[in-house]
Amino acid sequence: MADTLTHTDAPEPSRRDFINILAVSASVGAAAAVAWPLVDQLNPAADTLALASIEFDLTKVALGQEVTISWRKQPVFVRHRTPAEIARAKADDHAPMKDPATDASRVKPGHEQWLIVLASCTHLGCIPTFGGGEYGGWLCPCHGSLYDTSARIRKGPAPKNLYLPDYAFLSDTKVKIG
Repeated sequence: MADTLTHTDAPEPSRRDFINILAVSASVGAAAAVAWPLVDQLNPAADTLALASIEFDLTKVALGQEVTISWRKQPVFVRHRTPAEIARAKADDHAPMKDPATDASRVKPGHEQWLIVLASCTHLGCIPTFGGGEYGGWLCPCHGSLYDTSARIRKGPAPKNLYLPDYAFLSDTKVKIG
């Protein structure tokens, strides 16, 4: 009797199939190894992430004083306003302004004594100084823009109020900017 051979529809794997699978797997791994540094470079640098937000201790600022801190390589004023400065800002809420805003819209509820603004004039970016001008606020020494005690533009070439950064009070003595 002759032996009968049975044939199946599926061919048996050969050495050539194994080498093809190995070559495709190695190619995919090499492509991933080349692509990863290109994708990873799109992430922000560590020093940028570190400056994305900062915490500041408000006990360092006496009543009626301000400090200038750096956030994202920009100066920021943190001003501890006096009751007289707050009253003056609220009294001017309905005065004619280039960029109308109420004092309440420029501070956080319950923390009206703290005004936190970017310390860059909206005209050409000079740093204003406090205590100059007829509104008791900031005076830009470059071109004479006058801001009130709520950092709203009142006179001069600046088109906008001093900008408000994103910030939140973590406690009564600590603020997080950014």
